[in-house]
Amino acid sequence: MLLKQNKSAIDWAELACQSLMKTYEPNELPPRQRWHYHQGVFLWSMLDLWQVTGKQSYFNYVKGYADGLIDQSGNLLFARGELDAIQAGLILYPLFDETGDHRYLLAASKLRHLYHTLNKTKEGGYWHKDKYPYQMWLDGLYMAGPFMVEFAQRFNEPDLIKDVLLQERLMRKYTKDNQSGLYFHGYDESKAAPWSMEAGHAPEIWGRALGWYVMVLTLFLDLLPEDNEVQAELRPVLSELIDAIMSYRDVETNLWYQVIDKGSDPNNWLESSCSALFIHAIAKSINRNYIDATYKAPILASYASLTDKFVKTSTEQGFTLEGICIGTSIGDYDFYLNRETCANDLHGVGAFVLASTEIAKLAE
Repeated sequence: MLLKQNKSAIDWAELACQSLMKTYEPNELPPRQRWHYHQGVFLWSMLDLWQVTGKQSYFNYVKGYADGLIDQSGNLLFARGELDAIQAGLILYPLFDETGDHRYLLAASKLRHLYHTLNKTKEGGYWHKDKYPYQMWLDGLYMAGPFMVEFAQRFNEPDLIKDVLLQERLMRKYTKDNQSGLYFHGYDESKAAPWSMEAGHAPEIWGRALGWYVMVLTLFLDLLPEDNEVQAELRPVLSELIDAIMSYRDVETNLWYQVIDKGSDPNNWLESSCSALFIHAIAKSINRNYIDATYKAPILASYASLTDKFVKTSTEQGFTLEGICIGTSIGDYDFYLNRETCANDLHGVGAFVLASTEIAKLAE
């Protein structure tokens, strides 16, 4: 699939990764010298590109990040009161599989056992962060869920899988908007947060949080055996959500808004990271036969629009992805609309690379 400047989707993914590799040494990726999901999202996407291209430089860059933060005993420093600290653990499995270095499994074990220390709601849902008591966010399903499911598969912990899937069911129970078929950003069991409504859920449907959630559904289906009963439960959830997401795609640009169900508001704005996550999840769902190919042509058009609208290239910068919302907690409508955007934030570049690798497979 050739796009502007005669670049294929893999060309774009490589340009994105190479531009950031030239800009940052692995442990200088922002926020520098931290085990953090910002880096995790981007580096996980780089491993996806490594698997597609076979180019060892991508694997080595990811390894350089991990080796700069994990010592010879498998020790690493991470924030211990939040689900966000777990996400970068996804890079540890391929690092171990490729190298056989047990430091990576020791580090993974430390992240896994963080689960024992997290505070929970009355129904067993993990607080997103200690500073947000009694709150569960859609984001948290991606930050911890796939890592924990893969750990459980590798080390035969079926109860851990059940615990992770409970988190997904609680989010579905408390954040699904039955009118739109979409999901609110999170909910507060205590109903003490300023944004909390009578039902306890967030007042708005924020694009990137929904992008994490739809991507998580595909990852759970990837990780669980085909004959697992959860497959039968989650496939319709994924299919219905994708239908809902596609119904809110902007008809002029083929992309999605910051608050995705309020695109008619002239103050709302198109956002690149959520658009990339939706493109990734929908293309992947077609590639894996989780849904049929109905949306193949529309999602290819969305990817072309993403590169046309938000990707800039120059001799100096190489690749720049614009229109990425900065990290965002839960708030009211004006809060989401007033969030700043930035360029080449790792939330967005990681999502873009993931979208590119799936689009490449879809366009074959």
